[in-house]
Amino acid sequence: MKRVYTGIDVGSDSIKIVTAEMLQKPHVLGACSVRSIGVKKGVIQNPKEAASAIRLAVKEMEGRLGVKINQAIVNVPSDDVEFAVVGGSTEIIDNTTVQGHDITKVLQDALLGQVPEDRELITVYPISFTLDDKENIQDPRNLEGSHLDVKAVMTTVPKSTVKTILETMKIAGIHVADLAFGVCGDYCMAESTASNKQAGAIINIGFSKTDVSIINKGIMIKSKTLELGSRNIDHDIKYIYKVDTTTARRLKETFAVASFQYADYNDVTEITGKDTTNLVIRQSEISEVIEARLKQILKMAKKEINSLTKREISYIIITGGISELAGFQFLIDECLGTKAMTLNMTTMGARHNKYSSVLGMIKYFHQKLELRGKKYSMFEDNQIEELQGLKKKTSLASDNIISRCFGHFFDN
Repeated sequence: MKRVYTGIDVGSDSIKIVTAEMLQKPHVLGACSVRSIGVKKGVIQNPKEAASAIRLAVKEMEGRLGVKINQAIVNVPSDDVEFAVVGGSTEIIDNTTVQGHDITKVLQDALLGQVPEDRELITVYPISFTLDDKENIQDPRNLEGSHLDVKAVMTTVPKSTVKTILETMKIAGIHVADLAFGVCGDYCMAESTASNKQAGAIINIGFSKTDVSIINKGIMIKSKTLELGSRNIDHDIKYIYKVDTTTARRLKETFAVASFQYADYNDVTEITGKDTTNLVIRQSEISEVIEARLKQILKMAKKEINSLTKREISYIIITGGISELAGFQFLIDECLGTKAMTLNMTTMGARHNKYSSVLGMIKYFHQKLELRGKKYSMFEDNQIEELQGLKKKTSLASDNIISRCFGHFFDN
C-alpha cells in the first residue's frame, strides 16, 4: 500500500499544505502557502473566515495534484498543552511475539482514566517498554514475551481548542485524520540518531508568537509560548520608515538580512513612504532594525529554555519562515552559542523552513502508524495512480470529541 498523506498547518499569517508519500523519507508531491484570515496568535478566532482560507489553499493544492483532498493531519496550538507521565500494561495472548495491536492495547491501558473531563487527548508517546524482565525497550515489535508494560508521555489541550479546529475543518470540507503539535513536526524534520538520545530544544519563530519546546530523547516534555514573532519586525519597520504593512513585509523578505554584519553597506533601495516622499533605505540600516528584534526574541527564548529545564541541552534547533533570512546563523551563534543551529530543510518541493511543521507532522503521523502496525493512505487507489504520474513528472468508541474522528486518531 502506498502511504500518501496531507498535512495542514493553520498559522496566524498563512495556511501551509503539503501532500507527501512516505518512503524512507517524505517524497513531497505538492506544497503551497496562502494568507490566512480568522486566526490570531495561532488560534482560530473565526471558524468561517479561517475555513475560507483553508478552502483556498486546498483548492490550490488540488490544482497542483490533480486529485481531491478531503482529509488531513492538522496542527493544534501548543499554548495550553499539559503533559503527564502515564503507564500501562497488557498480556500478549494472541501469539508469542509483540505485534502492533499489542502496542495499541498497552497504550490504551495507559490512558484509562487519565484524561481530565475538560481536556482532549492529542497524543500519547511511548518513552520505553518493558517486556517481561527486559527493560528500556524502544520498539518491542516482533520480540518474544508474555507481558508488556509501557511508560509514556500524554499530552492534552482544552476541549474548546479541539472543538474549534474540528468545526473549522468541517466547514472547509476536510476530515481530520489526526491532530499534532507543530513542534513534533519540527523535531521530526531535525531528528538524528544522536538527538534521539539527547535533550534539546526547538524554537519556532512564527508570525505572532514564538514556541519554545524542550525535547528529551525525541519526546516533547515541556513547552512555552512567547508573545513575539516576525510580525513585531514588520511593526518596527513600519514605525521607523513610516511605510505600510505590505511595504514593510516586502523589505523584510526581499531586501534586508538578519545580521548587520552580513549586510552590504552599499546596497540601497528606494521606496515611496506614506507621505509620498521618496525614501532611500540602506540594507545595513534596515538589517540593524531587524537584528535588534531578532536578538530580543532569541535571548528571551534562551531564558525560557533555562526556565523550562535543568537538563543539559545538547542542541537547539531554530525554525520558522524568518529563519530563512540571510545571516541568521550569525545571530544564533551570538545569542545561543555553538550548540544552536538553523533547521535546514532539504526535502525537494518543500525547501523552506515555513514547511518544517507541516511536513514533519506527516512524518510524525507515519511513525505513529508504523509503531502500531497500521497501514493507511489518505487517497484511494485510483487517486494514487494519478499521483504516481505526478511523482514521475516531479522526479475505538468513546464519547469525547476526538474519538469520533477516525477511530480516536488510530487509538493515539
